[in-house]
Amino acid sequence: MPDPLVIVCISDTHGEHERVALPAGDVLVHAGDVTAHGTERDWRRFLDWFGSRDFAHRLFVAGNHDTFPERAPERAAELAREAGATWLNDSGHRIDGVRFWGSPITPRFLDWSFMREPGPDIERHWALIPDDTDVLITHGPPVDVLDEVERPDGTRERTGCPSLAARIEQVHPALHVFGHIHEGRGRLERGGTTYLNVSTMDSGYRIAHSPVVVEHPRGEIA
Repeated sequence: MPDPLVIVCISDTHGEHERVALPAGDVLVHAGDVTAHGTERDWRRFLDWFGSRDFAHRLFVAGNHDTFPERAPERAAELAREAGATWLNDSGHRIDGVRFWGSPITPRFLDWSFMREPGPDIERHWALIPDDTDVLITHGPPVDVLDEVERPDGTRERTGCPSLAARIEQVHPALHVFGHIHEGRGRLERGGTTYLNVSTMDSGYRIAHSPVVVEHPRGEIA
């Protein structure tokens, strides 16, 4: 048996990526909110860093703070390719037989980027997730999975996507990596899927958490 694929996961660095110490691995995954203000300059600065990290593969999705790639997706994708990174935008990538799929989409909240209304508007994105996906990378969580936000009055609210949860129950990926809900960082095993909220910042927007490292068995070498 070949050695497993070592996947190093981060998310929600909001322009503070240079403060993150990365362990060794085969695949570096960022689950979105790579910029602080969403400008092209911020996007370029992140890619300069991300694309130069010492990994064989570097995969990422955008998040709701990443305005530039939603406004100019073709240019954003070109810059990612030039930097040596793979931007997953409702798209997939295969590494040593392991099938990755990534999406930046989250449920509507105010007027942030890559947000969609409940029902058909968001479900058309989740319908694109292939049935044979091994590792799913989204910016936000499914409902009831590491998705609680603490409101100013002290109450806690579930903010994950019910439609995403339903699609995951159909696909059954081995691993689902996401962020978005900083307070929800953690790990959960359910229904044969390992869920990882890998938010690197805490609720105060401070770099507070180390990358999460997970191993996944390789399939046939592509």
